[in-house]
Amino acid sequence: MSSGASFLIPVRRCRELPGLFTWPDVIRLNSSRDADGLPLGQLALDLRRHLGGRVSCRFNAAGEGTVVVRRDPSIRAREGYRLVVEKKQVVISASADAGVYYGIQTLRELVAAAGRKLSCCRIDDAPDFARRGVYYDVARGKVPTVETLKELIERLAHWKLNEFQIYIKNTFTWAAHPAIGKGFSPYTPEDILAIQAHCRLHHVRFVPSMATLSHAELILQHPEYIHLAEKPGHAGWEGGTMLCPTDPKAFRLTEDLYSEFVPLFEAEDMNCCCDEPWELGQGRSKRTADRIGRGRVYLNFLLRLHKLCDKHGKRMNIWGDIVLKYPELIPEFPKDVVMLNWDYAAKGSLMPRTREFSEAGLSTMVCPGTSSWQRHGTDLPNAMANVTNFVRAGKRHKAEGVLNTDWGDFGHRNPLGVSLHGYAHGAARAWYGAGVDDATFTQTFAAQTFGDRSGRLADAIRTLGEVAGLVNPDSRCLYHALVEPLREPSNRFVKRFRRVSLVGHYPDQFPSMIERGKTDALASVVDMLSVPGLWPEPDSALLDFELHALADYRLAAAMDTLAAERSLLGQAYRSGCKIPAAEFTAWADAMASLRDGFETLWRTRFRPSKLSDNLRLMRAAEAECRQLAK
Repeated sequence: MSSGASFLIPVRRCRELPGLFTWPDVIRLNSSRDADGLPLGQLALDLRRHLGGRVSCRFNAAGEGTVVVRRDPSIRAREGYRLVVEKKQVVISASADAGVYYGIQTLRELVAAAGRKLSCCRIDDAPDFARRGVYYDVARGKVPTVETLKELIERLAHWKLNEFQIYIKNTFTWAAHPAIGKGFSPYTPEDILAIQAHCRLHHVRFVPSMATLSHAELILQHPEYIHLAEKPGHAGWEGGTMLCPTDPKAFRLTEDLYSEFVPLFEAEDMNCCCDEPWELGQGRSKRTADRIGRGRVYLNFLLRLHKLCDKHGKRMNIWGDIVLKYPELIPEFPKDVVMLNWDYAAKGSLMPRTREFSEAGLSTMVCPGTSSWQRHGTDLPNAMANVTNFVRAGKRHKAEGVLNTDWGDFGHRNPLGVSLHGYAHGAARAWYGAGVDDATFTQTFAAQTFGDRSGRLADAIRTLGEVAGLVNPDSRCLYHALVEPLREPSNRFVKRFRRVSLVGHYPDQFPSMIERGKTDALASVVDMLSVPGLWPEPDSALLDFELHALADYRLAAAMDTLAAERSLLGQAYRSGCKIPAAEFTAWADAMASLRDGFETLWRTRFRPSKLSDNLRLMRAAEAECRQLAK
């Protein structure tokens, strides 16, 4: 058995031993610590699902059992463990509870991959990075239920991730500022504490993250806060998108919001965000910025924010984009600030600049992304290359951790299930990057996560992950094209499709409009995603979370298909071609069906929040096609 043969999350060292271990009909799991009850319970459920038979857990110091957990202080890494599969017994050793938890997760992977018979081996394992996290956007319309987040946290922890952040703009109920979260299905303090408690059970740190200074448009749209804005009206928002960094009253609002939100969290870190302050120095702070520079205005605000974090006993983390814009200020940052260096391109220019933070003595996390936002599926090649290259840069420059981000721009229609591949890939690279084979990762993901070893599901995931790049290197066009008006395209993305031939779709109307032989990228998307049996039937033994994830994949494929078809209709219509009414009607009927499925899946795992906004856009697209059919 090689370390990469059956593990989704690779192990550092795996040495083969002679013989085979066979799970008996009656399996006894034993540990001397009650703290191991939760992961052993997970293992017991897996054994019953995969093998059947009887499984029992005991907690004593006798050291007897089919699986025995031991504490071994000689294993120095707190999250490290040793797993030995012998002919008669499996022994997991670690010095700390977290190490035991991760050792049991590896054994669960072995059970899922090999079933009743395991090759004897010795595994010695520990992570590359201390912090290994996922960052999930709950600020742009899609707010998961607490139960959904608990189920997600369990999967992330199974992949040996130990940090979870959710992006809060206004989706929290502040008692002193009740208007802020109204209409967005915000989390209550009780919700936050429940999520945190579940994280703690699974050795995951729940780190607070809140938009600070910038990305404040949803707060500043309220009349009672607009006077705190830097530049009202910017980007079409009544109050603009950021607070005035030089206004003491604006900072007092930040203090108010922090005072209710931050103390709920046990983690030592606080992600203050502070990214993309687009109006910085252009509005009310312009006079100061003209005198001392925009970078200095930004730094002065962050120094005040640093003191606020100190007051709450938190280590300040911030996105690093603006700091890198003014690198001369890096030496002036307090040495306990953690810089979150983000870049979402496969070969992003900010990746190597992680070095600038480390050389200045600042802790850093490298922050790639799932490439899922503004897409129904994922730009899979970019996502995997982005993670792989950025994690390597992080290792080279001694970053503290990896934070894999998943955003929800423009209504957050991108399904959660489609992001799981990115989470798992980021987790694998963060745990032991040298053991990951990107070429076979999707195959292993489909097998370990969904029990599909035929290769069909992996092929379907790759197909969905590649189609967006066919129609435009930007890969975000299909997301916007799904709901853009056919008659008056208003979004910049619609104009970016590669030139295509409509021959074969409306041959009688315009056979010479574009020369024959042109690659019809949009039509190729339709053909690729409409192959009968593209998505194999799910394993009946799958849990609801995984079944919903597979439904998300099918939904994403259906949305991309309809978006490509709508784009073909739009190009033909705007070219003056006569389109049969039946074509418009068929598309409208398909959208009506898709919309119902979209709503059902949303309501299954998410709060209402801005579901109505997405449904309104879908209904408008449907209505436009029905009107054009008349």
